[in-house]
Amino acid sequence: MKQVLCIDVGNARPPNFQSESIHAWDVHFVTNLADARRLLSARVYGVGLVLHDGAADTKELADFLRHHGHVQWVGMFTPDALDSPSCRQLIVEHLCDYHTLPLDPVRLGYTLGHAHGWAMLRRHPGIGLAQRPVDDKALAGDSEAMMRLRDQIKRVAAVTAPVLIWGESGSGKELTAQAIHAQSAHAAGPFIPINCGAIAPSLIHSELFGYERGAFSGATRGKAGLIEAAHGGTLFLDEIGDLPQELQTNLLRFLQEKTISRVGSTRSIAVDVRVVAASHVNLQDAVAAGNFREDLFYRLAVLPLKVPALRERRDDLMVLAEHFFRRYANEKSSRLQGFSQRAVHAILEHAWPGNVRELINRVRRALVMADGRLITPDDLGLAGGGAGATTAGAAPLDDARGRSERAALLDSLDRSGRNVSLAARELGVSRTTMYRLMDKHSLRG
Repeated sequence: MKQVLCIDVGNARPPNFQSESIHAWDVHFVTNLADARRLLSARVYGVGLVLHDGAADTKELADFLRHHGHVQWVGMFTPDALDSPSCRQLIVEHLCDYHTLPLDPVRLGYTLGHAHGWAMLRRHPGIGLAQRPVDDKALAGDSEAMMRLRDQIKRVAAVTAPVLIWGESGSGKELTAQAIHAQSAHAAGPFIPINCGAIAPSLIHSELFGYERGAFSGATRGKAGLIEAAHGGTLFLDEIGDLPQELQTNLLRFLQEKTISRVGSTRSIAVDVRVVAASHVNLQDAVAAGNFREDLFYRLAVLPLKVPALRERRDDLMVLAEHFFRRYANEKSSRLQGFSQRAVHAILEHAWPGNVRELINRVRRALVMADGRLITPDDLGLAGGGAGATTAGAAPLDDARGRSERAALLDSLDRSGRNVSLAARELGVSRTTMYRLMDKHSLRG
């Protein structure tokens, strides 16, 4: 019997849902995303159904559906829900079809069957999925470093050998792994990310390899591990350097034999996955210090990739800032139009120790905090200036006056929405003088 995972996120389940028209489906109901994640980690679903009343949080649901994009999702909404822009966006970006209540069980049965057919096609090897392009928005930028990274992603995605990604925290290692998955022969399967440093040491073995009923106290039924859940897809081991030594031995055995054994079982289970690992620490140094197995390092580092830090790709800063401005536009006021010249200068001067993650956080902060029509350095939390900024007391008097004059021009232009006439009127100067001052300080209208 075909299985469908049904997530009722808004108590929207209609009374006639279990009609004879869908009797051929084994429906697994859950009422929250945490239970849905557990089911998806234990078995493979080709089709999922989302019941939504329009009041439930769509952002968390959108993140969940994006993460489990290998499932063909069908939505069922109350008519009022379609008045919500966030619900409409959810349908367009993450669902293959949708229905509105009251339920038409016959049409729903046809829709689920069609979605199941698409899921089966996607699982078929060699249906052109390996040619899926890299998400240019996720890896935006035209700097030499990013063009080189995208070329490397294309090359390593064409083979099945393990990949080891190195990069600073927040630089985009998981996005790189997702891009490799999207272009690989395993693209139709699941992408299962595991943060090796975020799982409690006492649980990590059973989480990775699964367990059988009775394996330990509380194990009332067997459960597939995350490695097994990634069968047919990609297993992303983030912060692999934090993996305990005893688990490193088991992982090495899995990489060599492509089989696992659940806790409490002697039976070997064959698993077909593409392994991509990542670390923000130099694993060769960890090997030298005795904290990481050398044989595991060489098994993982068949195809090494380095994700550049944001400071190494400054040409991409405003491309990324504008992208995140548009991506999170639903969090801003309708009057906010973009970045002021001062904000652009602050972004270009900042050192970005937190990399892309810091840029995202600062842009989102600015979208919420901005009062005017343009984002300022204060909105970004960068009012202190960039690297190399000097204080007025330490500079010659002419330099201090020049900085003050430039700041006054920028403030006036920002408040006027870059309208030169309004800015000149506010400062009490003519348009000719205004243009002369702007030219003097290399400002644009």
